[in-house]
Amino acid sequence: MTAEYFVARKRARRFGLFAKLIAVLLLVTGAYAQQVQLPETPAGHQAAAWLEAFNRGDREAYRDFLQKNFPSQLESFDQEMQFREQTGGFELRKIEDSTAAKIVALVQERASDQFGRMTLEIESSEQHRITKLDLRAIPRPAEFSLPHMSENELTATLRKKLEADAAAGGFAGAVLVAKDGKPIFAEAYGLADREHKIPDTLSTRFRIGSMNKMFTAVATLQLVQAGKVKLDDVLGKYLTDYPNKDIAAKVTIHQLLTHTGGTGDIFGPEFDKHRLELRTLQDYVKLNGNRGPEFEPGSRWKYSNYGFILLGAIIEKVSGQSYYDYVREHIYAPAGMASTGSEPEGQPVAERSIGYTKMNGGSQGSPNIDTLPYRGTSAGGGYSTVEDLLKFANAMQENKLLSAQYMAMLTTGKPGTRDNSYAYGFEDHTINGTRCFGHGGGAPGMNGNLEICPGSGYVVAVLANLDPPAASRISDYITNRLPGGPEKRDTSK
Repeated sequence: MTAEYFVARKRARRFGLFAKLIAVLLLVTGAYAQQVQLPETPAGHQAAAWLEAFNRGDREAYRDFLQKNFPSQLESFDQEMQFREQTGGFELRKIEDSTAAKIVALVQERASDQFGRMTLEIESSEQHRITKLDLRAIPRPAEFSLPHMSENELTATLRKKLEADAAAGGFAGAVLVAKDGKPIFAEAYGLADREHKIPDTLSTRFRIGSMNKMFTAVATLQLVQAGKVKLDDVLGKYLTDYPNKDIAAKVTIHQLLTHTGGTGDIFGPEFDKHRLELRTLQDYVKLNGNRGPEFEPGSRWKYSNYGFILLGAIIEKVSGQSYYDYVREHIYAPAGMASTGSEPEGQPVAERSIGYTKMNGGSQGSPNIDTLPYRGTSAGGGYSTVEDLLKFANAMQENKLLSAQYMAMLTTGKPGTRDNSYAYGFEDHTINGTRCFGHGGGAPGMNGNLEICPGSGYVVAVLANLDPPAASRISDYITNRLPGGPEKRDTSK
């Protein structure tokens, strides 16, 4: 149940971070808390009993419930309890379908604005044990839309929320909201280093996970704009010695940028075995380059970290520079991003926070050092600050990095991607009527998100040195309530 929910949740609002990541969840506001009653049917009784047992968060009580009513779910008991901690449980919002043996209902996370669709089925025997419990994250239904706030209302409620989250251990990081390029809210909470009691600040460098994909995409489009790369060229034109001939001959630059090339992931047992040996992009290509496409390139969408490794390798081949030197010279420098980079984890970096994770089973969170790669790559990793992310957003919108034509190409969702909303290394989506583009990132002990909302003039940057959903739930809380109303999306580009 939990795995499917997390996959759907990412798709309901934005797309994946790292393939190993389990997903992001938000803080409840109490709106729409009206009570909905489950029907007096066998399926309704089981749905009510499951919600009561799950929401209590009592491990032994929930184990007893599963043993009696849904024994097949016991094999994923620990994941279920982690799921409970992240969601805070669920409140029933609407019954969509009901029979004696089946219930379909809308639920909302207690710890989030996120909605889900729950489908529960029971057996026909007298015990009425549960045979199916499918819970999928869905976009928030229009009938439950959240009210927009004024800037003063938003900053006041956001500050209270962050103070409460930080006090409860649910947030440690930095938050920046800007209007027309200038901050209207900029605060930091929690500790960057617990052992030495060093606080997080606005200049703290946080690991950013897949947010690096934005830099890789900008770099690729810069080369396209300069006439050095063509979007419909196959990668074999640039990586002439690429091992797998199907990938080399079929996968285009456009498909790499949109996750439609079938190039697969970089994470799994082989990554775990060679984690610290993978020091260059070529090391990743050597490890993964012999495998063929997962599906016919261009036929569907599937998030691919390896595709962005290949884009980094192409940037290196075409530019004659290392990926790291290229983005430093052509993106960070013109944007004024002096605190962003991807230096190796073993190299000291001033003001770089320590990430703390509970994903290894620790209740208080422990440093994530054993999960980190040698260094960040063109697919993800590295570090930045919320202030640098605002500089990046401003540079993009001022056309310091790309022309207006190529900016539109970069950030407009492409046909054939999930909901036609993934652009080139950016997600293009409408959040409660406000169109934004950006990207999230995360892994154990790190989480971040950047949203650039050009019509309304807002930029939201949130970084945290905790597991997801620490930053993503704050970003979603803000963007769901930004001042303004519905915007018309320009689909002409």
